Amino acid sequence: MIIEMKIPASPRHLKELIDQETANISHILDVANSPTPTGKYLHWDKLRHRPPPADLTHEQWWLGVKFARLSLNRQLPMTDKFGRPFGFSMPPLVTEHLHEIDSRGSGRIAMPDEVTNPQTKTRFLVRSLIEEAITSSQLEGASTTRQKAMEMFRSGRQPADKSEQMIFNNLQGMEFIRAHQGDELTPELVKDIHVEMMSGTIADEDLGRLQTADEKRVHVASNKNQVILHEPPPAEQLSARLQDMCDFANGRNEKEFLHPVVRAILLHLWLAYDHPFVDGNGRTARALFYWSMLGSGYWMFEFISISSILRKASTQYAKSYLYTETDDNDATYFIVHQLQVIRSALHALENYLERKTREIQNAESVLRNYGGLNYRQLALLSHALRKPDASFTVSSHRTSHRVAYATARADLLHLVDRGLLDKRVRGGTMYFAPGSVLLDIMKR
Repeated sequence: MIIEMKIPASPRHLKELIDQETANISHILDVANSPTPTGKYLHWDKLRHRPPPADLTHEQWWLGVKFARLSLNRQLPMTDKFGRPFGFSMPPLVTEHLHEIDSRGSGRIAMPDEVTNPQTKTRFLVRSLIEEAITSSQLEGASTTRQKAMEMFRSGRQPADKSEQMIFNNLQGMEFIRAHQGDELTPELVKDIHVEMMSGTIADEDLGRLQTADEKRVHVASNKNQVILHEPPPAEQLSARLQDMCDFANGRNEKEFLHPVVRAILLHLWLAYDHPFVDGNGRTARALFYWSMLGSGYWMFEFISISSILRKASTQYAKSYLYTETDDNDATYFIVHQLQVIRSALHALENYLERKTREIQNAESVLRNYGGLNYRQLALLSHALRKPDASFTVSSHRTSHRVAYATARADLLHLVDRGLLDKRVRGGTMYFAPGSVLLDIMKR
């Protein structure tokens, strides 16, 4: 993976700062005692540009912040390549994010009818799976447009190039995750997820295979000057690390409760840090996040796309990794960033549902004299009312709603019989477009 980034600045070692400021420790802790100065979980690279409180220097301010964080720190079974442990804190900023995600993401308070209604649920599920497949692949370099990718899925045609294959694989991978959401995580399951994500885009012998000591290890580099931003652990460690990650995912040997959303985020971080495969590590890491969330009862995550949010701020995504690695393996940076992404994705889903509900209601109003239409037909006609040049096929309608071929065909032919759609046949395929009755309605 190649990104536009530079390694963030790091402060002097904590022990060195403590030795330097021994006489001032009491005053520093009185003045700077918050883990989240200015309301944010700031890295030294950011904090050093902010005005420090009272009469403190930037290094003294940082020392106070670090002491406040260490008092909240929880050590993880995850270690870096040198054997040093990762840890994280749970300041109020984190618990606030978790509360909202618990309220919205697990469906325990209130869920939109469109998601809970079996008649409409499938359409939104299909949309979210496709959205995640497209944007997760684009994060890793897929260059096809969203429009072309949607056309591929809805027409049922095979991928035409590597970019389309990446997107197709991501959809297959997400489906695979849904099917295995209640299973125990094993090294074999992780490898199977990688196979689903990468088939047809890398050599067959590299599918589901951990890198070995006799090959060059993958790394993360800056696109601008080719500076290496992250060198993962040596290949000799990968097998043991993968088993440790699976034990962590399954909650083995834990003495304290770990919030399931934090666990899912840390799985994402762990796989991405280890980078065990020749390619596809980011996609596999994000898939593990979904596996963990769904397995923990956050069923609404079938309907959200975190990659669509990550793609809009990919630099911040990369920085959250680097901040963690350059500040004593403090995973809180990555956790905070991912919690913000999740909240944004949940809000995006709510906005999408509201918009689609209005569109369907508008279609129902416009077509109030045409009773007997099911939700699938109303959704299609709503799309046609907004895009009169659109055309539909039995395959596209079937894919959008996950119904049998006969059901999709019956939906469309019923609309033809009522003059709402026209049917044309080209190359043995039936194409449907707005019919005379619908065109007249549009002119009113």
